Amino acid sequence: MAGSGKQRWLRWGTILAAVLMVAVLVPALALWRFVESLGPLDLSVAENRSTVVLDRHGQLLRPFATQDGRWRLPVATSDVDPRYLAMLKAYEGARFDRHSGIDLLALLRASVQFLSNGRIVSGGSTLTMQVARLLEPRSERTLPAKLRQMVRALQLEQRFSKDEILRLYLMLAPYGGNLEGLRAASLSYFGREPKRLSSSEAALLVALPQSPETRRPDRFADAALAARNRVLDRARDRGVISAPEAEAAKAAPVPAARRAFPMLAAHAAEAAAADRRDRNLLRLTIDARLQASLEQLARERIDRLDPRLSVAILVLDNATGEVRAQVGSPDYWDQGRAGAIDMTRAVRSPGSALKPLIYALAFESGLAHPETLLDDRPSRYGSYQPENFDLAFQGTVTARKALQLSLNVPAVELLNELGPARLLARLRETGIAIVLPKEAAPGLAVGLGGLGITLTDLTRLYAGLARGGEMPSLVRYADGSPSPAPQLRIVDPVSAWYVFDILRGAPPPDNALAGRIAFKTGTSYGYRDAWAVGYDRHFTVGVWVGRPDGTAVPGLIGRLVAAPILFDAYGRIGAEPEPLPMPPFVLQGTTATLPPPLRHIRNDVPKNISSTVQAPLRIAFPLDGSRVNLGLSQPDEEKGSLALKASGGVPPLTWMVDGAPVEIGSLRRETFWQPEGVGFVRLSVIDAKGATDSVLVRLE
Repeated sequence: MAGSGKQRWLRWGTILAAVLMVAVLVPALALWRFVESLGPLDLSVAENRSTVVLDRHGQLLRPFATQDGRWRLPVATSDVDPRYLAMLKAYEGARFDRHSGIDLLALLRASVQFLSNGRIVSGGSTLTMQVARLLEPRSERTLPAKLRQMVRALQLEQRFSKDEILRLYLMLAPYGGNLEGLRAASLSYFGREPKRLSSSEAALLVALPQSPETRRPDRFADAALAARNRVLDRARDRGVISAPEAEAAKAAPVPAARRAFPMLAAHAAEAAAADRRDRNLLRLTIDARLQASLEQLARERIDRLDPRLSVAILVLDNATGEVRAQVGSPDYWDQGRAGAIDMTRAVRSPGSALKPLIYALAFESGLAHPETLLDDRPSRYGSYQPENFDLAFQGTVTARKALQLSLNVPAVELLNELGPARLLARLRETGIAIVLPKEAAPGLAVGLGGLGITLTDLTRLYAGLARGGEMPSLVRYADGSPSPAPQLRIVDPVSAWYVFDILRGAPPPDNALAGRIAFKTGTSYGYRDAWAVGYDRHFTVGVWVGRPDGTAVPGLIGRLVAAPILFDAYGRIGAEPEPLPMPPFVLQGTTATLPPPLRHIRNDVPKNISSTVQAPLRIAFPLDGSRVNLGLSQPDEEKGSLALKASGGVPPLTWMVDGAPVEIGSLRRETFWQPEGVGFVRLSVIDAKGATDSVLVRLE
């Protein structure tokens, strides 16, 4: 009997053990198969984030939305106000730093509340589980979906540290519309980084991800206010903030609208994002403080000028070639000024801005010295007759004075001795991109603006002069050292110093101090472009003013329009200008103490204007049969003036429209006429010898 009882207990024990084993193994096997069916953890959502462009110090210049139009900016916990992190943990999970991804106490509490009330009172999700849901977003709220989040939460805790999990939440949490992540929300709702947040702001940012669309403060202010106040109450109860602080925070309003994201150096950031599409984080050499100041300067100055004018400013560090500021236009979104066009990269005519290089090459070749005498009197080179801007002549002047006064005739005289091909070859050898008129051989006019160049290349050219003739390679990125470039030289150090010494003595614009920087202005043919470029030992600043469409603007003169902006821009750099050090072998002296060959240019060859063949009188602009759009058919637009240009002939000139004179006795070959309306007009010009030319054009 005892033996049979023993066998019975053994049999029942075996059965019970088998049942228990099945009860454990079957769910374990099912759970294992469920986990296996989930596959590996997918982090592609976290990797698809916005491209952000930073300045040299890490300050945000401009962010870009993701390809699907979302603002998802990277952010580290160290970049977030500790008050926000404390509120987040107090509201979402006080045991975040202790649990392993699943908070069993929170799940038990949520289950009891559900059974007691018949509805969900509080969720049992941890921050880690919320990150899992954000990484693999699903709309259903079922038991398998919750189980999936729990499995993923355990996987996240095994793979990442608590700080890394928190960082994923800060980047992926939804805040309404296309805003994802704390940084995007803080910038959009409060206009600043989340490094410093008030208690009210921090509480709102904690509350929004719970129901981002129904609590958007820009659409549902009351719901946002109530949700924020609940967070403040929880933070007060948990000791995160004091009661008085909570009450003061509740009195603060919620933001009524979203703000625009930062747009500093919009053109430079856009070019960088297009250039390095494989990177989400780009750091430029631009200084955000200087950039913001110069953008404000551009807006202030352009508001006083023609509403269709644009301004571009470029600042280079001479020692490194780094771009410290790049203003492509006063306002990127201003369609009237074609603000989206980066005018630092647009090809325009430089006017007289290339004259310093002509003089530098003349000094380098031993053709001239700053105290060499030049003839500023009527001269002709074949059919080409240069004129000074003021139509006056100074007689015999030194090269120093000729360059300081930007006289055209002496510059052409030097270029004639050097040869235009030499000037162009030197520009191309040093990587300066130039554009010449099609089907036209390079002539002496290239020295006075008869070619195209960008503000970037022109500023780089002057930076080369500031470096003693050694051309810098432009450096735009601060996230790595540039590849070594060959040492290209525009001129020798002595010639570069001569030019600096001359330009530092150029008369400054009104209300500006003389002798602080070396600078040169330029005005293109037809008043289309106004330039000013200045430099000292450390920085070079270039300024361009004009209409992006190339339309002439009467009175657009480099000295009057661009030079004041240049001097103001230089003052905002914040560094006292320093002169270039004098290199060895500089020849100092007066004209009388120079070696005889350097005292005068071609003193033995007199200039005789009457001995040359006179070029025939022609209307160079507008062309016969052309259509000219001056905005005459648009009643709300400002009406443009028509530029009238002649070539050849003998001044003074008389201009006529449909037989009626509109300009009599003009000594210049260019004038402007204001039409009254649209239609065909016949334009005629008569010179001092009675020669005439006429064209028929349609004005629109």
